Amino acid sequence: MFDIGASLDREILNVMKCRPTVLFIEPDDPRVLEAALHLPRVAKPVFLAPRERVEETIKRQLPHLASAHIAFALGESAFCNLEQSTSLREELAHAAWQLPPEQRVVNNLEEAYAWVSTPAGFGIMAAVSGHCDVVVGGARHEPRQYFRPLLKTLQAAPVLCEVGVIILPDDHPQGLYPHNILILGDVGVNGTLTPDKLARIAVATCTVARDIIPEAELPEISGVMVSYSNHGGDEGPSPELVRKANRLVPEIIEEQYRNNERYRSISIQGEVKINVALSRRSERFYHGGVDQTDRYRGTNVLITPNLDTGNLLFHLFATRYPEAKTFSIVHGIRFRGVDLPMDVESEDAVLAVKANLLRLHRYGQWVRTPRDTFFARPRILTINPGSTSTKVAVFQGEEEIFSEELQHSASELEPFEGKRIVTQFEMRKQVVERTLQQHDVTIESIEAVSARGGLLRPIPHGTYSVNDAMRKDLLEGSLTDHASNLGALIAYALVEGTNKPAFIVDPVVVDEMEERCRVTGIKSLRRKPISHALNQIATAHRYARDHETFYEYLNLIVCHMGGGISIGAHRKGRLVDVNNALDGEGPFTPQRSGSLPVGDLIRLCFSENVTKEQMLKLNKGRGGLIDLLGTSDLKAIEQRYVQQDPEVVPVFEALGYQIGKSICSLVAAFDGQPVDRVLLTGGMARSKPLVLLIDKACAALGCGMDVYPGESEMMALAQGALRVLEGREPAKEYEA
Repeated sequence: MFDIGASLDREILNVMKCRPTVLFIEPDDPRVLEAALHLPRVAKPVFLAPRERVEETIKRQLPHLASAHIAFALGESAFCNLEQSTSLREELAHAAWQLPPEQRVVNNLEEAYAWVSTPAGFGIMAAVSGHCDVVVGGARHEPRQYFRPLLKTLQAAPVLCEVGVIILPDDHPQGLYPHNILILGDVGVNGTLTPDKLARIAVATCTVARDIIPEAELPEISGVMVSYSNHGGDEGPSPELVRKANRLVPEIIEEQYRNNERYRSISIQGEVKINVALSRRSERFYHGGVDQTDRYRGTNVLITPNLDTGNLLFHLFATRYPEAKTFSIVHGIRFRGVDLPMDVESEDAVLAVKANLLRLHRYGQWVRTPRDTFFARPRILTINPGSTSTKVAVFQGEEEIFSEELQHSASELEPFEGKRIVTQFEMRKQVVERTLQQHDVTIESIEAVSARGGLLRPIPHGTYSVNDAMRKDLLEGSLTDHASNLGALIAYALVEGTNKPAFIVDPVVVDEMEERCRVTGIKSLRRKPISHALNQIATAHRYARDHETFYEYLNLIVCHMGGGISIGAHRKGRLVDVNNALDGEGPFTPQRSGSLPVGDLIRLCFSENVTKEQMLKLNKGRGGLIDLLGTSDLKAIEQRYVQQDPEVVPVFEALGYQIGKSICSLVAAFDGQPVDRVLLTGGMARSKPLVLLIDKACAALGCGMDVYPGESEMMALAQGALRVLEGREPAKEYEA
């Protein structure tokens, strides 16, 4: 059976840049509430009820939901007490009264106020006025209360239609509908049906099908307009209407081709007798015994001639196959409303909302919720200094407004050669200020600055306020010199004299390692963690959000693979063990030697063949793939591996083996607790052959592996600040 839920998730996450706000007007209905609690990964839910009432409904009617899942979902949601929202209701009432006459459902301002004081009226007008992106209702409202006002108020296209989606189980006869996916176009929401309207409904239904079903699953969307006739017969009321509509389809569908090339996989034909569209046997006999399989193969969209036929087919399939997934999508209101049937199941409600959100993203015009009524979207400046560049980005909540990597030329850096990194402070700060000026961003418009943390004293993970103790350590150079040390200094300088906070997030010196992990067999040598903590912890948070829970509830092994490789054991929100990636501990990497045979290493160091400087370079900079194969270009090495180059194959396989071996070695850090997941991240995670080797090496763990290729350091910096600004975690204080 086609997993429409997983498909919608994948497609949404591929196109989503930030989450739309979805208002649920029936949170007292446990089916609707449960559906909403499964949506925070792709939406920001708003419940039209006080939080206490929602929590009470969950306690009484949804005892099967995990407490961690509930806590996460409610933490991602907003709550609106309709009775107490006086000023908002007044605003919505005036907006309802000022709508054009053809969209207005009230006769005066008094009626408007009464209407928006109902859940349906409030929700519909909240969508109209931009307080939310989508309103969801219908499970407890009659059509005259919700569905009809929804259509009238939000109509944004000449023709409206409701599209029914049916995903049939595997025990449905195969071969009738490809992958047992059937889409029904319903003409019932239109008053008088004309050939033009029918043609537009046919095209709209097929575009909805193309929007929500990926090409890999259904390469072609094949629609038929059904009637009571069959290719030229005269019986029944609809044949001529369908014939005329069929002649109009090519021109209308050509308009859609111009809007989106994806729609070129759509074809529509008619008129076809309904039993011919539903039965291979009828199809054969209505064509004089000639097998028409080639002609109708792949029909997956039926445009029905009236409301009763569409509803009958939809409910017959749903009744005959109770395990089928069934939901509907309203076309023609710009994705701003979802209509749930009164007998909706929670899972089908989830699918209806997700399908609507996918179309919202795919349309390409939605960027963000127009107004910040229910969710604040603080503006955050992020700064990430590197050795020869400074990255600058501004985020509005989850949305990236702009991002630039500012390169520093050799001539710019020449005056600072041989000097401490802090001497570059003023130059780098001015570069950041110029960039903000070019983008018309002022410090007054920023709520916080979040910078990459430097090589400070060992500290637990988290978001830290830049304080005097931190600045003192960075300025006095009591610690290791590194370009990242400039981040906190620049952040503090930009907000100095204002009440705006400056933060650093999860610097490389994050140290939550237990004593047993530090001890080595030489008393004077102790293990020190220096890792890609920012990306590791951000990836762990991302996995937690994807699975609607918290980082603090999970046991994860996270492997960051880049120029250096760091592999960390994250036990219930703490990084309890990780290798020192800076000094090359762990597997070898593109540029680092990794852990080595100790005796041979000692003998090599004391031989006359190498100097101390050469050994340090072999450990970090000229080791790893550079020493083994002469290059650190993993793409080129991967290509040679795929071609089975005998020089590359053993090295590439050793790389995958060593990474997998290091991952598996961390199982002991969880004290017998099961590992929930292994996560791969960083640039090297883009190499599919390498990922396959690592996955094979770790298969015995039995927990599975997810891959988050690349690194999103700027987003991670913004999210660290967001967690503090939204009250989800406190800002920590650095102590010298």
